[in-house]
Amino acid sequence: MNRVRVAGHRALAWRGATEGAVAAVLVLHGGQVTSERRPGPVNLPGLRMQGFARAVARETAGSVVAVGSVRYRYRGWNGDRADAARDAAAALCDLAEELGPVPTVLVGHSMGGRAALQAAGHQCVTGVVALAPWCPVGDPVAQLRDRNVLTLHGDHDRVTDPELTRLFAARARAAGARVAGYTVHGSGHALLRRSADWHRAAAELTAGLLGLRPLPVEVRDALALGPTDPGGLGLALPL
Repeated sequence: MNRVRVAGHRALAWRGATEGAVAAVLVLHGGQVTSERRPGPVNLPGLRMQGFARAVARETAGSVVAVGSVRYRYRGWNGDRADAARDAAAALCDLAEELGPVPTVLVGHSMGGRAALQAAGHQCVTGVVALAPWCPVGDPVAQLRDRNVLTLHGDHDRVTDPELTRLFAARARAAGARVAGYTVHGSGHALLRRSADWHRAAAELTAGLLGLRPLPVEVRDALALGPTDPGGLGLALPL
C-alpha cells in the first residue's frame, strides 16, 4: 500500500511518551461508508476507542509499549480510495520512522477494523485485534500471511455482519494467517453491552500478541490450526 502524504495532516497521534518503546499498539475507530467530512475534535467513534486505549495502556504498563491512535482525514471509507486504510498505512510508516521496526498490534473497531486488516501487511505489524470489523466479501487477505488475526464480534450486531467476519477469518487462515475469533454473546455493534468484557479481552489479547502475557488456551489452539480447518472462529467470549 502506498504511503499517503497530505499537507497539514499527521495520521499518527501518541497517547503518551514513546521514548525507549520496544513495541507499539495503535487503535483505529470506526466511521462511515461514504463521507468526505473531516472528523471533529470530539466524535463518538473516537470516544468509544478511548476506553480501549486506556485498557491497553493499563495492561501493558511497565513494558515500554507506546500506545497511539490513527487520525483519519475523512469520516468515510470512500470506496476504492479506502481512505481509512491509507491513513493507517501512513501512521505505520510514521511509527516505524520514530520507533524503528518494533512489533505492533492494531486494534480497530468497525471501519477501523477493516482499515487495520488491510494495513496489516506493514513490516511492523505482528497482529490485529478486530472488534466488530467491517469485512465485505472480496476484501484482500494476502497481506495477513504470517500475521496473528483475532476477531471479536457481537451476535446482536446489526451494522456489520458477524458471519461475514467469520468468512473473512476463514479466508485469512487459508492465506497463511494465524486466526482465532470470539463471539460476544448478547452484544451489538456499539460495544456497550458487556463493555467491560470487550475492554478486558481487547487489552489482554493485545498484550498476549506482544508476548507480555500468555494468550488464552483456546486462542493458542485456534492460532495453531491448519489453513483449511474451520475451528476456533466462533469461540464464546467468557463473562
